[in-house]
Amino acid sequence: STMGGSGGSTTGGTAGGGKGGNAGSGATGGKAGAGGAGSGGTGGTTDACSMTTPLTGGTTRQSSNASGTAAGMSWTIWSNGSGGSITYYDKPAFRATWNNSGDFLARLGLQWNASRTYDTYGQITADFASMKTGTGGGYSYIGIYGWSVSPCVEFYIVDDSYNRLPVNPGNTTNKGTAMIDGGTYNLYTRNTTGTGGSKCPNTTSWVQFYSIRTTARTCGRISVTAHFDAW
Repeated sequence: STMGGSGGSTTGGTAGGGKGGNAGSGATGGKAGAGGAGSGGTGGTTDACSMTTPLTGGTTRQSSNASGTAAGMSWTIWSNGSGGSITYYDKPAFRATWNNSGDFLARLGLQWNASRTYDTYGQITADFASMKTGTGGGYSYIGIYGWSVSPCVEFYIVDDSYNRLPVNPGNTTNKGTAMIDGGTYNLYTRNTTGTGGSKCPNTTSWVQFYSIRTTARTCGRISVTAHFDAW
């Protein structure tokens, strides 16, 4: 998934393994919800960093709030401003563009039925490769995004940003660090309020979980289950 503001574009998708929309906390074990796969390459390889073929064709949607399916996955575009565009393909990949769109989200990934805890899915991974241009505004995250229900948790695994990593979302509680996929991630929780998203109806306050890589990367494997375990 990619999140940001100002004007820019991100190209990518997922290559290979699945992505998690399930428990934001290994300790509390939430049920599987929605999630966005990491920006990534073109599919079916264990070496995402070798996937350098430019994306061509695809279907473009311009919107501030839309969703659908492509290549066996779910895509979403959302903003609280003027919106932007997402282009999806017949392979697990996407391109997103935005311009002064306020808060902006574009994602492609798996969406599960909120009936099972994450540990029942085995090892969840996402192989990704991404390219970006332009700017991402005051904050930007490229990586894994999703929700759990029971409890309601919004989660982020940030492997790249338009800003220099590591970033801190602000008003966070430091939960230490974890070594995952050859890099160090800062772990945070953050209390927030709002509507709670489509996976948490009638919810006005919830916790956000963050894993933020201390050194940015634009490709590789994200071991999603390992982050859930660390949380």
